[in-house]
Amino acid sequence: MRLQVFTSDDVFDALGNDWNPLLKNSQCDHIFLTREWLQTWWEAYHPGELLVIVGYADNGELAGIAPWFIVQQGGERLIHTIGCVDVTDYLDIIAADQYKEAFFSALAEHLATFDGFDRLELCNIPERSPTLAVFPEMLKKQRFNIKMEVQEVCPIIPLPGTWDDYLASLGKKQRHELRRKLRRASGKVSWYIVGPEHDLASELAHFLRLMAASSEEKAQFLQDERNLTFFKLMAPRIMAKGWLQLSILTVDGEPAAAYLNFDYNNRILVYNSGQDITRFGTLSPGIVLLAYTIRHAIEQGRAEFDFLRGDEPYKYQMGGQDSRVFLLTAARA
Repeated sequence: MRLQVFTSDDVFDALGNDWNPLLKNSQCDHIFLTREWLQTWWEAYHPGELLVIVGYADNGELAGIAPWFIVQQGGERLIHTIGCVDVTDYLDIIAADQYKEAFFSALAEHLATFDGFDRLELCNIPERSPTLAVFPEMLKKQRFNIKMEVQEVCPIIPLPGTWDDYLASLGKKQRHELRRKLRRASGKVSWYIVGPEHDLASELAHFLRLMAASSEEKAQFLQDERNLTFFKLMAPRIMAKGWLQLSILTVDGEPAAAYLNFDYNNRILVYNSGQDITRFGTLSPGIVLLAYTIRHAIEQGRAEFDFLRGDEPYKYQMGGQDSRVFLLTAARA
């Protein structure tokens, strides 16, 4: 296994069209690890020094990518994953399945001789990731102290074959409430998914306005110019790849709720949302639109509906079941 270290954003172009095929050949194929996502995040935030470590097999084939950066924090130099932590839900080390042990081993050996950091802190690693199963043991062999802890939960709905089966999976009270809200909204609302026939910039503006209107926390989030820049860069790039599912619910033609989801790897990922409760709260526009998107996902044959990080009650009321993401920390013994 030959390693190459990149410390500038040329890495995204250098790996070019090989990045995403490697991701497809790994066990961590999440949209948040695509070249498009990580490059956009780096352009919007660039919080430290880039440190992307790339592995090549003996035959020259791309075998793995550790998409990292170094940040100075509290007197320490910490290695984080690009995207960590607030706007990216799943992060990992990308390794081709057939090369993962060799790549993790070479990566641990490299870190053992690399004096440019004090601690490794890798956030948002999914519980089923091979990184959690393999990498800690490789690091221990290089005399690192390891800590793994649950960082957050990600409620997921395993989608059944029909909408009726989905409703039947809910508790009696929640099923009744959802049906009541859908009946009340029937004939008063309409909804659509933004497609090539729409102007994405205008539709994204509707979404951002609704997002800011939905809570003070989200309004403050969007006041940070870096966050706003990230959304405006990310949406068209993800749309161009066919992964964006931006849905808008309207009342008398006016946007009342919106979901910015991703349709990737046979899963719908619920990334963010917004709604105008002040004007349209009696129609429960957020829950109604969420139900419409769940039904649409079932009709499209998607396997899962992933609410991503956070344990908000509505996720469980809609049938979410917890999966976990972990924080992996390593420091020299």
